[in-house]
Amino acid sequence: MNDTPPKAPPLYPKSHLLAASGIAALLSLALLVFPSSEVEAKRTNLSLDLEMPVDQQAQNQDATKGSEATSQDSASPFAQIDQPEDATEDTAATEGEQSQAAVAAVPAEKKDPNHREVLVARGDTLSTLFEKVGLPASSVHEVLASDKQAKQFSKLQDGQILQFELSQDGQLKKLHTKLNELESISLSKSSSGYTFDREVSKPDTRNTYAHGVINSSLSLSAQRAGLSHSMTMAMAEIFGYDVDFAQDLRKGDEFDVVYEQKFVNGKTIGTGNILAARFTNRGKTYTAVRYVNKQGVANYYTAEGNSMRKAFIRTPVDFARISSVFSLGRKHPILNKIRAHKGVDYAAPRGTPIKATGDGKVLLAGRRGGYGNTVIIQHGDTYRTLYGHMQGFAKGVQTGSSVKQGQVIGYIGTTGLSTGPHLHYEFQVNGVHVDPLGQKLPMADPIAKAEKQRFMQVSQPLMARMDQEKATKLAMNKR
Repeated sequence: MNDTPPKAPPLYPKSHLLAASGIAALLSLALLVFPSSEVEAKRTNLSLDLEMPVDQQAQNQDATKGSEATSQDSASPFAQIDQPEDATEDTAATEGEQSQAAVAAVPAEKKDPNHREVLVARGDTLSTLFEKVGLPASSVHEVLASDKQAKQFSKLQDGQILQFELSQDGQLKKLHTKLNELESISLSKSSSGYTFDREVSKPDTRNTYAHGVINSSLSLSAQRAGLSHSMTMAMAEIFGYDVDFAQDLRKGDEFDVVYEQKFVNGKTIGTGNILAARFTNRGKTYTAVRYVNKQGVANYYTAEGNSMRKAFIRTPVDFARISSVFSLGRKHPILNKIRAHKGVDYAAPRGTPIKATGDGKVLLAGRRGGYGNTVIIQHGDTYRTLYGHMQGFAKGVQTGSSVKQGQVIGYIGTTGLSTGPHLHYEFQVNGVHVDPLGQKLPMADPIAKAEKQRFMQVSQPLMARMDQEKATKLAMNKR
């Protein structure tokens, strides 16, 4: 047994023992408080601090704490970067609330409580719209009875906007609405009653050019060229004296048109008149120029000043299919025997309009044997036309009445001896039936000699415009 007493631990100066105790305490505190990266930094600092006197270390520690506090305060804008995500969201939410509060603090623009706008929906009437703004039914009757034109307010369309201006006691002061892009109406109340007013804006007009080549039908080719249906029909009417659009069109036929296009505030709202047009059919070219004479009457003439208008138009039905031609030896489809077909049949859907091919007096508007509902028109002393198998007659067309060229006189039907809806059309010259398709039609009067020079000043620039536009378009297509 070794009785040698254990060696006593080495004695260190008291100041060193105090320093070691302080370091241990600091390390424990650092492990509990600081993240690992910061702990590593503190450890490095502490290892360096071991060689410093305790009082100097304390001073440095106090200085470090102060600098950290100061840097956190001064670097507050970046403090959110090291915060957890939930803290960031809370902060953002707080800022959003502050932003909303700031916006709410700004006074919003107040709407005039006495001005109301109501959008017309399906099923709405003037009474329901008045009710929506708090006006009694008696106000509706008062408005409609105030002026004959005020009844236009009751002709409502989906999407139309009615604007109401009310007085302080909730009574109607003014009613306003737009009928279309150009026209608006209003009704204003004064001490003497209501006053009706109509405002019509004048659109800006621009001349526009269109060119098309027919591949399958005129309507499709015109649509591709940018022409509306109404413009296409107008062009067909202009050239209807020379071109039978039911049977004459061929692939490769082409047209050029200069027409009016209308704008309001830069927005296209529609079209106006065709000013000039050119139509090439089967290699033959026809031209038309609109001219308003000194008396204010507008007509279309050829580029040289001859009238486009003839005494008769070629076809009484637009774009109809010819189902049977003029023949003296045709077998009747119902009677099943040879019987002369002294006219031309145009097949078209039931209800298609039928037009008078010339000015004249109605000799008959009624039933006539196998023709069914029939109209017969006398054109002067020489010509007579007949229209058979009608579904019905147009309003105002009756025996003894006068009709104008192009006026609708009835509608396609299948009355009388008919196998389907179509028009039977006959043309007589001095009482003799002739083929309407082969008959040379008489011309109307040309431009008056006194206005020929003025007409050419209109015609020549329009023809030159079409030539230039067409040449430019062809050149662009070749690129």
